[in-house]
Amino acid sequence: RASADEMLPSRASSGGRSLPAGARAVLGAARGRGRGLPTRRPLVALVTSRRRLGPGGGGAEVLERQIAAAVAAGVDIVQIREPDLPDRALFELVSRAVDVARGTASAVLVNDRLDVALAAGAAGVHLRTCSAPAPALRRHAPRGFLLGRSVHGAAEAARAASEGGLDYLVLGTVYASASKPGRAPCGVDALAAAARAAPLPVLAIGGVTIDGAREVRGAGAAGVAATGLFAEPGPAGAFDALSAVVTEIRRCWEY
Repeated sequence: RASADEMLPSRASSGGRSLPAGARAVLGAARGRGRGLPTRRPLVALVTSRRRLGPGGGGAEVLERQIAAAVAAGVDIVQIREPDLPDRALFELVSRAVDVARGTASAVLVNDRLDVALAAGAAGVHLRTCSAPAPALRRHAPRGFLLGRSVHGAAEAARAASEGGLDYLVLGTVYASASKPGRAPCGVDALAAAARAAPLPVLAIGGVTIDGAREVRGAGAAGVAATGLFAEPGPAGAFDALSAVVTEIRRCWEY
Protein backbone atom coordinates (compact mmCIF):
# COMPACT_ATOMS: atom_id res chain seq x y z
CA ARG A 1 0.00 0.00 0.00
CA ALA A 2 1.36 3.46 -0.90
CA SER A 3 2.45 5.70 1.96
CA ALA A 4 0.91 9.12 2.56
CA ASP A 5 4.05 10.77 1.14
CA GLU A 6 3.82 8.69 -2.03
CA MET A 7 0.19 9.67 -2.48
CA LEU A 8 0.66 13.42 -1.89
CA PRO A 9 -0.94 15.16 -4.90
CA SER A 10 0.24 18.26 -6.69
CA ARG A 11 -3.26 19.65 -6.24
CA ALA A 12 -5.06 19.63 -2.94
CA SER A 13 -8.17 18.29 -4.67
CA SER A 14 -8.29 14.62 -5.55
CA GLY A 15 -7.15 13.47 -8.93
CA GLY A 16 -4.01 15.64 -9.12
CA ARG A 17 -0.60 14.53 -10.38
CA SER A 18 1.94 12.99 -7.98
CA LEU A 19 4.80 15.24 -6.99
CA PRO A 20 8.24 14.38 -8.38
CA ALA A 21 11.02 13.47 -5.95
CA GLY A 22 12.62 16.91 -6.29
CA ALA A 23 9.43 18.63 -5.21
CA ARG A 24 9.21 16.36 -2.17
CA ALA A 25 12.63 17.62 -1.12
CA VAL A 26 11.32 21.18 -1.34
CA LEU A 27 8.36 20.25 0.84
CA GLY A 28 10.66 18.70 3.41
CA ALA A 29 12.81 21.83 3.50
CA ALA A 30 9.69 23.94 4.05
CA ARG A 31 8.90 22.28 7.38
CA GLY A 32 9.25 24.64 10.30
CA ARG A 33 7.84 27.69 8.50
CA GLY A 34 4.47 29.16 9.39
CA ARG A 35 2.87 31.75 11.61
CA GLY A 36 -0.58 30.54 12.66
CA LEU A 37 -3.85 32.44 12.41
CA PRO A 38 -3.92 35.97 13.87
CA THR A 39 -6.00 36.29 17.03
CA ARG A 40 -7.24 39.82 16.34
CA ARG A 41 -10.70 40.41 14.95
CA PRO A 42 -11.82 41.06 12.37
CA LEU A 43 -9.78 38.91 10.06
CA VAL A 44 -9.59 40.60 6.66
CA ALA A 45 -8.77 38.58 3.56
CA LEU A 46 -8.16 39.65 -0.02
CA VAL A 47 -9.20 36.90 -2.44
CA THR A 48 -7.54 37.63 -5.75
CA SER A 49 -9.13 37.53 -9.17
CA ARG A 50 -7.18 39.40 -11.82
CA ARG A 51 -10.21 39.26 -14.14
CA ARG A 52 -12.04 41.62 -11.76
CA LEU A 53 -9.36 44.31 -11.87
CA GLY A 54 -10.64 47.07 -14.08
CA PRO A 55 -12.26 46.98 -17.53
CA GLY A 56 -11.32 43.82 -19.40
CA GLY A 57 -9.52 42.40 -16.37
CA GLY A 58 -5.97 43.04 -15.27
CA GLY A 59 -2.66 41.40 -16.01
CA ALA A 60 -0.02 40.19 -13.60
CA GLU A 61 1.36 43.69 -13.04
CA VAL A 62 -2.03 45.05 -11.95
CA LEU A 63 -2.63 42.05 -9.72
CA GLU A 64 0.75 42.50 -8.06
CA ARG A 65 -0.02 46.17 -7.40
CA GLN A 66 -3.25 45.12 -5.73
CA ILE A 67 -1.45 42.56 -3.57
CA ALA A 68 1.16 45.14 -2.56
CA ALA A 69 -1.58 47.63 -1.65
CA ALA A 70 -3.43 44.99 0.38
CA VAL A 71 -0.28 44.09 2.31
CA ALA A 72 0.44 47.77 2.95
CA ALA A 73 -3.14 48.16 4.19
CA GLY A 74 -2.58 45.36 6.71
CA VAL A 75 -4.89 42.62 5.46
CA ASP A 76 -4.45 39.41 7.43
CA ILE A 77 -4.68 37.05 4.46
CA VAL A 78 -3.88 37.35 0.77
CA GLN A 79 -5.55 34.34 -0.84
CA ILE A 80 -4.16 33.73 -4.33
CA ARG A 81 -7.09 32.35 -6.32
CA GLU A 82 -6.06 32.25 -9.98
CA PRO A 83 -7.14 28.74 -11.09
CA ASP A 84 -6.47 29.29 -14.79
CA LEU A 85 -2.80 30.19 -14.40
CA PRO A 86 -0.25 27.61 -15.58
CA ASP A 87 1.75 26.01 -12.78
CA ARG A 88 4.94 28.00 -13.35
CA ALA A 89 3.12 31.31 -13.63
CA LEU A 90 1.21 30.55 -10.43
CA PHE A 91 4.41 29.62 -8.62
CA GLU A 92 6.09 32.84 -9.75
CA LEU A 93 3.09 34.95 -8.72
CA VAL A 94 2.94 33.35 -5.27
CA SER A 95 6.70 33.72 -4.83
CA ARG A 96 6.50 37.44 -5.56
CA ALA A 97 3.53 37.83 -3.22
CA VAL A 98 5.48 36.07 -0.46
CA ASP A 99 8.37 38.46 -1.03
CA VAL A 100 6.04 41.46 -0.73
CA ALA A 101 4.46 40.13 2.48
CA ARG A 102 7.71 39.06 4.15
CA GLY A 103 8.13 40.81 7.49
CA THR A 104 4.52 42.04 7.60
CA ALA A 105 1.36 40.80 9.31
CA SER A 106 -0.09 39.53 6.01
CA ALA A 107 -0.11 35.79 5.29
CA VAL A 108 -0.12 34.58 1.68
CA LEU A 109 -2.27 31.51 1.01
CA VAL A 110 -2.75 29.60 -2.24
CA ASN A 111 -6.05 28.23 -3.40
CA ASP A 112 -6.00 24.44 -3.39
CA ARG A 113 -2.30 23.97 -4.26
CA LEU A 114 -0.25 22.56 -1.41
CA ASP A 115 2.74 21.92 -3.67
CA VAL A 116 2.89 25.51 -4.94
CA ALA A 117 2.31 26.95 -1.47
CA LEU A 118 5.16 25.00 0.10
CA ALA A 119 7.56 25.43 -2.79
CA ALA A 120 6.98 29.21 -2.87
CA GLY A 121 7.14 29.62 0.90
CA ALA A 122 3.51 30.63 1.34
CA ALA A 123 1.89 30.59 4.77
CA GLY A 124 -0.96 28.25 3.90
CA VAL A 125 -3.58 26.82 1.57
CA HIS A 126 -7.26 27.56 1.17
CA LEU A 127 -9.30 24.48 0.29
CA ARG A 128 -12.42 24.24 -1.81
CA THR A 129 -15.44 22.27 -0.65
CA CYS A 130 -14.38 19.31 -2.78
CA SER A 131 -10.67 19.41 -1.89
CA ALA A 132 -8.84 16.71 0.04
CA PRO A 133 -9.49 16.46 3.81
CA ALA A 134 -7.47 18.95 5.83
CA PRO A 135 -5.88 16.29 8.10
CA ALA A 136 -4.36 14.60 5.04
CA LEU A 137 -2.69 17.86 4.03
CA ARG A 138 -1.75 18.79 7.60
CA ARG A 139 0.59 15.77 7.78
CA HIS A 140 2.74 17.34 5.05
CA ALA A 141 2.67 20.94 6.27
CA PRO A 142 5.03 22.74 8.65
CA ARG A 143 4.00 23.90 12.09
CA GLY A 144 1.88 27.04 11.92
CA PHE A 145 0.86 26.42 8.30
CA LEU A 146 -2.64 27.79 7.74
CA LEU A 147 -5.45 25.70 6.30
CA GLY A 148 -8.89 27.16 5.55
CA ARG A 149 -11.89 25.76 3.74
CA SER A 150 -14.88 27.16 1.87
CA VAL A 151 -18.30 26.02 3.08
CA HIS A 152 -21.85 26.90 2.11
CA GLY A 153 -23.98 26.13 5.15
CA ALA A 154 -24.05 25.25 8.83
CA ALA A 155 -24.04 21.47 8.39
CA GLU A 156 -21.09 21.65 6.04
CA ALA A 157 -19.26 23.98 8.41
CA ALA A 158 -19.79 21.65 11.36
CA ARG A 159 -18.67 18.64 9.33
CA ALA A 160 -15.52 20.36 8.06
CA ALA A 161 -14.60 21.51 11.56
CA SER A 162 -15.17 18.04 13.01
CA GLU A 163 -12.64 16.53 10.58
CA GLY A 164 -9.91 18.57 12.23
CA GLY A 165 -6.84 20.18 10.71
CA LEU A 166 -8.46 23.51 9.81
CA ASP A 167 -7.73 26.98 11.16
CA TYR A 168 -10.75 28.83 9.77
CA LEU A 169 -13.75 28.59 7.44
CA VAL A 170 -15.11 30.93 4.78
CA LEU A 171 -18.86 30.83 4.23
CA GLY A 172 -20.61 32.19 1.16
CA THR A 173 -21.91 33.51 -0.85
CA VAL A 174 -23.63 35.62 1.80
CA TYR A 175 -24.93 38.26 -0.61
CA ALA A 176 -25.30 38.24 -4.40
CA SER A 177 -21.82 38.45 -5.89
CA ALA A 178 -20.36 39.27 -9.30
CA SER A 179 -17.68 36.66 -8.59
CA LYS A 180 -20.36 33.95 -8.49
CA PRO A 181 -22.96 35.03 -11.05
CA GLY A 182 -26.16 33.04 -10.92
CA ARG A 183 -25.50 31.58 -7.48
CA ALA A 184 -28.25 32.30 -4.99
CA PRO A 185 -26.90 33.92 -1.82
CA CYS A 186 -27.14 31.87 1.35
CA GLY A 187 -27.88 34.94 3.48
CA VAL A 188 -26.86 36.23 6.87
CA ASP A 189 -29.00 33.67 8.72
CA ALA A 190 -26.95 30.84 7.20
CA LEU A 191 -23.78 32.65 8.24
CA ALA A 192 -25.03 32.98 11.81
CA ALA A 193 -25.97 29.30 11.92
CA ALA A 194 -22.51 28.31 10.64
CA ALA A 195 -20.79 30.55 13.21
CA ARG A 196 -22.76 28.79 15.95
CA ALA A 197 -22.19 25.31 14.53
CA ALA A 198 -18.42 25.44 13.99
CA PRO A 199 -15.82 25.99 16.74
CA LEU A 200 -13.63 27.83 14.25
CA PRO A 201 -13.46 31.43 13.02
CA VAL A 202 -15.93 31.85 10.14
CA LEU A 203 -15.32 34.59 7.58
CA ALA A 204 -18.10 35.92 5.37
CA ILE A 205 -17.60 36.12 1.61
CA GLY A 206 -19.77 37.11 -1.31
CA GLY A 207 -20.99 40.60 -2.09
CA VAL A 208 -19.91 42.02 1.26
CA THR A 209 -19.87 45.83 1.42
CA ILE A 210 -18.95 48.07 4.36
CA ASP A 211 -22.58 48.11 5.44
CA GLY A 212 -22.67 44.36 4.95
CA ALA A 213 -19.59 44.01 7.15
CA ARG A 214 -21.54 45.46 10.05
CA GLU A 215 -24.32 42.95 9.43
CA VAL A 216 -22.04 39.91 9.19
CA ARG A 217 -20.25 40.97 12.35
CA GLY A 218 -23.62 40.93 14.10
CA ALA A 219 -24.18 37.43 12.76
CA GLY A 220 -21.03 36.19 14.46
CA ALA A 221 -18.54 36.32 11.60
CA ALA A 222 -14.88 36.55 12.60
CA GLY A 223 -14.13 38.72 9.59
CA VAL A 224 -14.55 39.29 5.89
CA ALA A 225 -13.03 37.74 2.77
CA ALA A 226 -13.63 39.68 -0.43
CA THR A 227 -12.70 40.10 -4.07
CA GLY A 228 -14.83 42.92 -5.44
CA LEU A 229 -14.58 45.06 -2.31
CA PHE A 230 -10.85 45.44 -2.99
CA ALA A 231 -10.93 45.39 -6.79
CA GLU A 232 -11.12 49.09 -7.69
CA PRO A 233 -7.66 50.21 -8.85
CA GLY A 234 -8.52 53.91 -8.81
CA PRO A 235 -7.56 56.54 -11.38
CA ALA A 236 -3.82 56.07 -10.80
CA GLY A 237 -4.08 52.28 -10.82
CA ALA A 238 -2.44 52.08 -7.39
CA PHE A 239 -5.45 50.81 -5.38
CA ASP A 240 -5.21 53.89 -3.18
CA ALA A 241 -8.66 53.32 -1.64
CA LEU A 242 -7.84 49.82 -0.41
CA SER A 243 -6.34 51.00 2.86
CA ALA A 244 -9.46 53.03 3.69
CA VAL A 245 -11.66 50.01 2.96
CA VAL A 246 -9.65 47.82 5.34
CA THR A 247 -9.83 50.52 8.00
CA GLU A 248 -13.61 50.78 7.65
CA ILE A 249 -14.00 47.01 7.92
CA ARG A 250 -11.97 46.98 11.13
CA ARG A 251 -14.08 49.80 12.57
CA CYS A 252 -17.16 47.62 12.13
CA TRP A 253 -15.79 45.33 14.85
CA GLU A 254 -14.97 48.15 17.28
CA TYR A 255 -18.49 48.96 18.38
